[in-house]
Amino acid sequence: MSLYCGIACRRKSFWCYRLLSTYVTKTRYLFELKEDDDACKRAQQTGAFYLFHSLAPLVQKSEHQYQAPQYSLLELERLLAKFGQDTQRIEDSVLIGCSEQHEAWFALDLGLSSSSSINASLQKPEMETELKGSFTELRKAVFQLNTKDASLLSTAQALLRWHDAHQFCSRSGQPTKKNMAGSKRVCPSNKIIYYPQMAPVVITLVSDGTRCLLARQSSFPKGMYSALAGFCDIGESLEEAVRREVAEEVGLEVERLQYSASQHWPFPNSSLMIACHATVKSGQTEIQVNLRELEAAGWFSHDEVATALRRSNPYPQQQNGTFWLPPKLAIAHQLIKEWVEKPACSTLPA
Repeated sequence: MSLYCGIACRRKSFWCYRLLSTYVTKTRYLFELKEDDDACKRAQQTGAFYLFHSLAPLVQKSEHQYQAPQYSLLELERLLAKFGQDTQRIEDSVLIGCSEQHEAWFALDLGLSSSSSINASLQKPEMETELKGSFTELRKAVFQLNTKDASLLSTAQALLRWHDAHQFCSRSGQPTKKNMAGSKRVCPSNKIIYYPQMAPVVITLVSDGTRCLLARQSSFPKGMYSALAGFCDIGESLEEAVRREVAEEVGLEVERLQYSASQHWPFPNSSLMIACHATVKSGQTEIQVNLRELEAAGWFSHDEVATALRRSNPYPQQQNGTFWLPPKLAIAHQLIKEWVEKPACSTLPA
């Protein structure tokens, strides 16, 4: 019996090990790096660094696409030494992910000065010349990056921006201290812990059964229309936020809604975009645009939206009656595409 139990336990242990997927092992490894400063510092020895300057990522142009170069710790130390910088500056970096082989990825901004840093920001032109790249505004670069780099740089910018804006405790006014991974900041005087946060935003594609409602803000590029979007108010549920935003912006009452997907969005500040489909009652489709929120809104047919999705150029020359939709990376594009490909989204269950 004891022999049987021993064999069974070993088999159970083996299968438990096998059931720990790559995702699980990566997640637990990242958790360890966030919780253990020494482990994170060791990970930097074999890790890779992405560079920023004043929240703009370093990219290199390759044909019609941008690439985000990586640098080893040794390369980064040599770069800082060449520009007369202390390698202590590397401690301002933030952990943004890791590979399946547990190579940790970090991001460091060379243009921001932390409250604990003794180094001034490095000059952008000299850095670009040395690194053979350009520090490009993320909003311009993100749609020309591959999916992996776009996600990593979006995460990196959001974390770097948060740390830059939370260098002091809101209670004591004293400088806060970042942990090695950048997953939190602590006020040494009162031990309050601050964690990076995202603002929840609902983005809703409204349908009346055969058409969908698209709108534009004055800040949008010329000719671009998208789904309705707005921040959740304190105390609201997701459903309440959707109904309120639709009522506020276009004067319609949502009858049914259905969650679709979510996405981190770094612009203008870090937000969690929560995408939903919603329907309004047939016969109650008269739009009343709130001009404090929107420049224009209207109903668009299935054919009109499908044609807009097929346009290969995301920034077409404006022609009478034409419009274009958000680029593929944006969750608004996926939400609209889902409606075009799945007419059932326009007849949601109660």
